[in-house]
Amino acid sequence: MSKRIISRRRGKGSHTYKANSHKAKGGVEYPRGDKTGEVVSIEHDPGRTAPIAKVKFSEEDKEYILAPEGMTEGDEITISRDAPLETGNTLPLKEIPEGVPIYNIELTPGDGGKIARSSGTHGFIVTHTRDSAKVRLPSKSIKDISPDCRATIGKVSGAGRTDKDLKKAGDMHHKSKARGKLYPRTSAVAMNATDHPFGGSADPGRPKTVSGDSPPGQKVGNISAKRSGKKKE
Repeated sequence: MSKRIISRRRGKGSHTYKANSHKAKGGVEYPRGDKTGEVVSIEHDPGRTAPIAKVKFSEEDKEYILAPEGMTEGDEITISRDAPLETGNTLPLKEIPEGVPIYNIELTPGDGGKIARSSGTHGFIVTHTRDSAKVRLPSKSIKDISPDCRATIGKVSGAGRTDKDLKKAGDMHHKSKARGKLYPRTSAVAMNATDHPFGGSADPGRPKTVSGDSPPGQKVGNISAKRSGKKKE
């Protein structure tokens, strides 16, 4: 078993998952129709890794968007197919040239944005075809997306978030608690033999392969592998 899914890690008789979603400030999806607004403030959202910007489209219409790098209070953004190619503006993919960094990319027209939403991420269009736009995702894979899907010009802010060291266990505790992750996690080899197959010092070197008949949740890692480890020459 290379890793256990979170529901098995938490154990029997406890919540399978728990997150402080009530602290989040809400969704950051694209509004419907063409709009032009002014950035009122840049705010922290406990529910995501990137800062968000509060945009005032009218006195009654104020919404949140993902803040790109370089955005400041007072900037004007436009959501339209005729918007200029400037950071923070949202356009359909068919109106964006190749090589321009984009984020919050829609998978289907009107879904509000699904791809490249975490801090520091972005993609770009590799090429346009008649029926699709080939987009290079943050994972470096290339995906065909409808040219009518929208995306925002720029890169998601907060790119240096992972560069800072945690330095102490308390920082890791608060980071994990905010994401609903289990912390601390005891290493398998540090357990007793009765608590984990890898535990104890009397029988080291047990293989990590999992039987093909294992139940869901246990079936992760090397499933029914014929061999494991480094191949010998």
